[in-house]
Amino acid sequence: MTSTLTATPKKRIESIDILRGIIMVIMALDHTRDFFMPQEGPHAVNPTDLSRASDALFLTRFITHFCAPIFVFLAGVSVMFVLSRRTKAQASGFLISRGLWLILLEVTVIGFAWNVRIDPHFVFVQVIWAIGVSMIVLAGLIWLPKPVIALFGLILIFGHNAFDKVKTTDFSEGGAILWQFLHVQGLADFHNGYRVFVLYPLIPWISVMAVGYVFGSIFKMDAAKRKRLLLTIGTSSLILFVILRSGNFYGDLLPWKEQGSLERNLLSFINVTKYPPSLDYLLITLGVANLALAGLENVKSRFTDWMLVYGRVPLFYYILHFYLLLFFAGIAYFGIKIITRDVGVPLYGVYLIWLTIVFILYFPCRWYMKYKMTHKQWWLSYL
Repeated sequence: MTSTLTATPKKRIESIDILRGIIMVIMALDHTRDFFMPQEGPHAVNPTDLSRASDALFLTRFITHFCAPIFVFLAGVSVMFVLSRRTKAQASGFLISRGLWLILLEVTVIGFAWNVRIDPHFVFVQVIWAIGVSMIVLAGLIWLPKPVIALFGLILIFGHNAFDKVKTTDFSEGGAILWQFLHVQGLADFHNGYRVFVLYPLIPWISVMAVGYVFGSIFKMDAAKRKRLLLTIGTSSLILFVILRSGNFYGDLLPWKEQGSLERNLLSFINVTKYPPSLDYLLITLGVANLALAGLENVKSRFTDWMLVYGRVPLFYYILHFYLLLFFAGIAYFGIKIITRDVGVPLYGVYLIWLTIVFILYFPCRWYMKYKMTHKQWWLSYL
């Protein structure tokens, strides 16, 4: 997943890159699970299905919930840095071209890694397409005053769950397809031989990026003031999450339910909806993100140095990790044939493969990071 616009500022806010790097690493865990645990058949277990999923499997999936919203949010923050070095017209043009490039990558290079083929009649769109479309929309939004952009984003974030019960069947064919792209995960069938599976409906990803763009102004503040504000926003978001979720008042399509034990009740409580991202989902993930940004201020260690590498070349990492996973899966399933697709590997095996993938990727990512720091070719802004 990518959330940087490269063309880096002269003085980077390292906490942003560190958090982005952490999220990149966690994201690879979810995709490793997708590649090496069965997704269909009798051995497949939906990790969010508490009637079947173990605590460990559920939490493995839950921690990866933080990836997409933080990617998209930090993408908006990065736009603020881009705008500080370009005119609005230049930034707008860059966002449009960058967005189109990401959409193209989604349906070709990334789509091939998922399906090992490119079918012009069937397209599977995920987070990269959502980021691309959000950038194109933001290219127009940046011409508006920041308070208007913030209001636009917050209204969509807080209000879109009011439309959870609106289904595609409530519309005509054209309206149904549009609503599928905007708010309902599923297959958009154009009935002319072309189909698109929309994994990431656009609302409210567009608004998350818009709010991230306005939020970027915080990083122009004094570090101490910024940290206090980040702590306040993060804590307030989590408190609001607990209030809304505790009584199933509003903010998520699926209410939490009694599970028979405190431990499982807690899992149900945090089992929030990602497709499309509910208000509760965004409150808990972006609330933690704000606290993490505050906690990572001026932190320097071997761990943060590693995370900086991944966080500064996210799209490069994102593409490479898919093809490395594909390579490993090919060896496991078809080469030495140590596992079969309908059984896969146990969860501890997923973690071992994940750690191996992340370790291997450190070296090409470090090389590319250094290359970007010492070269200025135009195409570096797109990879």
